[in-house]
Amino acid sequence: MKTSIRKLLGRQLLDSRGRPTVEVDAWLEGGAFGRASVPSGASTGAAEAHELRDGDASRYGGLGVLKAVANVNGEIATALRGSDALDQRRIDDLLVALDGTPQLSRLGANATLGVSLAVCRAAAQACDQQLYQRVGELCAIGTPVMPLPMMNVLSGGLHAGRGMDVQDFLAIPLRAGSFAEALHLLARVRTAASEVAHSRGLPTLLADEGGLSPGFESGRVALRMLMQCIERAGLTPGKDIGIAIDVAASTLKGKDGRYVFAREGVERTSAELIEMLEGWSENFPVISIEDGLDEEDWSGWAQLTRTLGQKVQLIGDDLFATNATRLARGIQDQVANGVLVKANQNGTLSGTLDVIALGRDAAYATVVSARSGETEDAFMSDIAVGSAAGQIKIGSLRTSSTVAKYNQLLRIEEHSRAAYAGTSSLRGWNGR
Repeated sequence: MKTSIRKLLGRQLLDSRGRPTVEVDAWLEGGAFGRASVPSGASTGAAEAHELRDGDASRYGGLGVLKAVANVNGEIATALRGSDALDQRRIDDLLVALDGTPQLSRLGANATLGVSLAVCRAAAQACDQQLYQRVGELCAIGTPVMPLPMMNVLSGGLHAGRGMDVQDFLAIPLRAGSFAEALHLLARVRTAASEVAHSRGLPTLLADEGGLSPGFESGRVALRMLMQCIERAGLTPGKDIGIAIDVAASTLKGKDGRYVFAREGVERTSAELIEMLEGWSENFPVISIEDGLDEEDWSGWAQLTRTLGQKVQLIGDDLFATNATRLARGIQDQVANGVLVKANQNGTLSGTLDVIALGRDAAYATVVSARSGETEDAFMSDIAVGSAAGQIKIGSLRTSSTVAKYNQLLRIEEHSRAAYAGTSSLRGWNGR
């Protein structure tokens, strides 16, 4: 079996928002082939790996990725030619060393991740493995696990032109015995959301991740509508469906350190924001909160964790940025109890899997997540199952780039017969 890398080819194509992104093809000497494309975020943390853009205003408003593509086809292809694709760790270490910067800013994390994922997919084909099986082997996980999904229903923040202050309100299935059953429950809620919006004369235009953007003046109003959507679907809030919130608080942080809720016309301190989130969790079946405070508000996060960490799953996204060093600090300081995992925040597959392992070892929830700018590449679904992460956050059931991930999970469940993680993967929430 010849598994050395023969050729890498990068190209520029478009993501779900019509913005350029990187796709990479990888060929091995034995004929195996792998292809991967890289997502892009809107709400991004300062500690994320660097997404290299061209900055040429005359082409895609400066968002082109031809420089990253050139790095794949030139420097990276030359350095990796002849390397064994089965040695994923060595491939990824070479990519990091070749770049030579802390956040992969020279070659671009969009270039390195595209190569890393494409090589892994080619290696899986060479070994006649399903991709989730290849990921499981890299993680030394013997038994794959189908993840508990959370689905975007209502959107605001940077995902919806600031129509609401808080970024996302999501649904989590609480009573399902399989991934397929969980997906059906979410589909019922999402369909009901469109029906409720239509009946109330609210906008039914889609946000970046396929959720509705009703433009409510406060999060409490959005929570009340989500409750109505769950009930419209013939389900019981808190029993059949729980609620997750992505505050994306870093995007609300003002120059004076207060959190600016422009739609409400109020500003809140860290303590006041914690009080608001505590109130929401007491009055609604909120079981998971993501980025409840700013990415550098470590003392506030510690207080949030002391206040809600035994009742609610508290996920760090911008806070941890799929960065092992930041996650290690959070574990040491007892900050949050879950980590959102986005491969493009890290820049390599091995680095991403390291963060999942670190979170698991610390009993943190590990939630594999999509970005607001996605492609039809469903690699993240295989990462979630193969690494036994336990949870996945994809987006809504309305765009091909997100539905592709759900469909891949249905295929994997059929092929693997893997057990479904269900609510056992949640942290903090105890079924109250």
